[in-house]
Amino acid sequence: MDGSCASGYEAVGEVFAASEELGASLAVVVDGALVVDLARGWPADSIAMMMSVTKAFTATCAHLVLDDIDRPVASVWPEFAAAGKRAITIAQLLDHTAALPAVREPLPVGTLYDWDAMCAALAAEEPWWEPGTRHGYHAVTFGFLVGEVVRRVAGQSVGSAWRALVADRLDLDLWIGLPDAQTARVADLPPTEIPENAFNPFAGADPDSIVVRAFTNPPDLVEPGATNLPRFRAAEIPAVNGIGDARSLARFYGALSTGEIAVPPRAFVNRVRGVDAVLDMEDAFALGFMNPSPMRPFSPNPNAFGHPGAGGALGFADLDRRLGFGYVPQRTLAAGLGGDPRWQPLIAAVYACVPAQ
Repeated sequence: MDGSCASGYEAVGEVFAASEELGASLAVVVDGALVVDLARGWPADSIAMMMSVTKAFTATCAHLVLDDIDRPVASVWPEFAAAGKRAITIAQLLDHTAALPAVREPLPVGTLYDWDAMCAALAAEEPWWEPGTRHGYHAVTFGFLVGEVVRRVAGQSVGSAWRALVADRLDLDLWIGLPDAQTARVADLPPTEIPENAFNPFAGADPDSIVVRAFTNPPDLVEPGATNLPRFRAAEIPAVNGIGDARSLARFYGALSTGEIAVPPRAFVNRVRGVDAVLDMEDAFALGFMNPSPMRPFSPNPNAFGHPGAGGALGFADLDRRLGFGYVPQRTLAAGLGGDPRWQPLIAAVYACVPAQ
């Protein structure tokens, strides 16, 4: 195991050392200081795909470039007004109440890598329910919807905006759209292990249902080994293909917890909670961030905010403890209700060490 723990945080290192991993990194920032910085099973400078952890980066860009998220999406993206969507707000994109978690019409192979085609399909799509009345996880569409708003306002892609506004400024090894120069450092992910209680969106579901369309349309999403493909890593798919390490993830959330990244506090406050219209499990969302819930109980503080990723990556912040947490594993698990079983021992150890503010 490489890295170190500050005095008082040795117990976190002991738990991490005892965990079952291929490669993994774990980091914790408290009050701006990196107090845990550990890696095992891979070179210390390894980076890996973090899946939906990416949504928090995209949401942060939106909060930094927009001065009014309660305005209609169509005010910055006129084509979006089609099919009864004129009143949908940017805030509804961020809190998963916009009712656009999937595209009904089957999309051609390759559409996932065609930004304009994905955005055109979403602009033409009719909401799956009355916007604002329910929430449902926009697993993939979130990145194109929020990312296109960012592009229209900032005049650059969300990956470029992320580097300019946050990652380059704080020297974070976090990417949406990986440059060729970084590819040698990326750890390949093995096939996902599927425990008995894992969430299976396809079990008995109608092929035309929301959940199946959300996770399989376009078909590039279910291409075997997609996350290890150079084109998947290089593309900007800003809901699911962020790449980085735990140190940078913890520093990002640490900077949100102290206000170093000047995101409005309302971004972190819970907006919706209850049974998800797509996943059919109880979850909770703020404006682009998840809050702890029975589906993903990633912090004992209900006011914490962050985002997990399919397979087990996790980043979150706790404003009360001025805490940033980052965990990036190579071994990927499909999690069901309760989240990844590797999280809880690590999180419990961290909270046992972090002093109350």
